[in-house]
Amino acid sequence: MSDEDEADRFTAVFRRYHARILAYALRRTDEGHAEDVVAETFTAAWRHIGRLPDDPLPWLYRTAHNCLANQRRSVRRQLRLAGRVAGHLTAGDTEVPDHATGVVEDVHLRAALSELAPRDRETLLLLSWEGLDNRTAAYVTGCSVTAFKVRAHRARKRLAALLDAAPVRSAAAPAAVRTQRSEESR
Repeated sequence: MSDEDEADRFTAVFRRYHARILAYALRRTDEGHAEDVVAETFTAAWRHIGRLPDDPLPWLYRTAHNCLANQRRSVRRQLRLAGRVAGHLTAGDTEVPDHATGVVEDVHLRAALSELAPRDRETLLLLSWEGLDNRTAAYVTGCSVTAFKVRAHRARKRLAALLDAAPVRSAAAPAAVRTQRSEESR
């Protein structure tokens, strides 16, 4: 492939998938970090343009997923270092909020999603919000299709159990959701 063909292909890939990758990143992190994830994803796409598959979207999702994971690890390292410098580190400081649950309309569903383990939440969001099939989502998460189907089944069961238990939960969860919603509207 000539340099001109590579540039044309990259331009086409960027124009076609930029908005989807940005939306994917925005559902998982804040706007500033999302832009960084998109930039890193498309930089990697440029470096590998000759080896991108015919349908590059799953590859782009996986690359963005890996960039987000690197970003979360970096944030955790920075927080641990800051905690050591300050002489203390609290458990709550190491958590990176999942902004994907902020777009879910139903309060109980948002509360239940926030209680799921990150891997379960990511599994369900890849299927529902990103609209990926099991094969593509398995590729994004780096596991076999069979393993992903098992993850999805278990994640759905855990979510259903949380939703069934929703009326029993304390009133603190809806208050936390209201606080999150009011912060989002600012």
